[in-house]
Amino acid sequence: MRIDAITLKQLRALMAVARSGSLTLAAAELHQTPPTIHSQIRNLEVAVGQPLLQRAADGAGFRTTPAGREILTAAQRIEANLSQAERQVTALSQGKSGHVVLGTVSTAKYFAPRLVRMLQDRVPDIGITLKVANRSEVIAAIDRHEYDLAIMGRPPRSALRNAMPLGPHPHGIVLPPDHPLARQDGYDPARLLQETFLSREEGSGTRILMERFIDRLAEGNPPRKVVMPSNETIKQAVLAGLGIGFLSLHTVHDELESGRLALLRGPDLPVMRHWYLIYGRDKDGEVPRATQRCADAIEDMAGAYLPRLR
Repeated sequence: MRIDAITLKQLRALMAVARSGSLTLAAAELHQTPPTIHSQIRNLEVAVGQPLLQRAADGAGFRTTPAGREILTAAQRIEANLSQAERQVTALSQGKSGHVVLGTVSTAKYFAPRLVRMLQDRVPDIGITLKVANRSEVIAAIDRHEYDLAIMGRPPRSALRNAMPLGPHPHGIVLPPDHPLARQDGYDPARLLQETFLSREEGSGTRILMERFIDRLAEGNPPRKVVMPSNETIKQAVLAGLGIGFLSLHTVHDELESGRLALLRGPDLPVMRHWYLIYGRDKDGEVPRATQRCADAIEDMAGAYLPRLR
């Protein structure tokens, strides 16, 4: 490989093609022409010494080769480091002592803004950016060093040594208030499994927890599931009577308090888990000072930003 021949433009061309699968779409995204993108990819392949892109199996568009995926991962990390440097320089120019990106899984968005507001009161000299994604995207962003801190319900094994518990994270089954099961103090598993479960997408921590709960009851006869893309969609579907939802109770706090939704009562419910704070580390394996100060402030809050369930 000729590392010294690789340019940032070439790497950005590769990332754009990998995202879209198309030279034309990549060119439009980067405000260049398709021949220019093709030339940048070709020069990058010459520098690497291996093909980085190949036609997809169905002939529609491009996908990365194994070598291409390695270069793509490196390119994403470089881009993340440049973005972090940009944020830090901007923070310094504004008289702040640093900038921290806090990433959260989508389930945490119901309390994350309150957390950021409380954090700003405690560390006013640090700029804070909040980003929300699903669990798999948050894990990938941590690996690329795009997030300085991250909040999720089940940390990946690779991040366990950098994880700090924040507080309880209950999950349960929510129903329309007029549902027959909502009026019972307990439930018959066989009756429960006749319901349609409204489920989050693959890669969601809530989905994983729901499937574990169902597996303990189903004995090889899983219930019908309908996949939906967000907690909000599931809530609206439950309200409309399309099925029942297994959700973080922090996402349905207001609906439970107002009586718009009811909570299923019975054995093993609610399912108790914890929220965790994941520390990001720099390229030397150290926690930057601004990141550590924010993490310490979050720990001192002792979960005061979490919704309180009756």
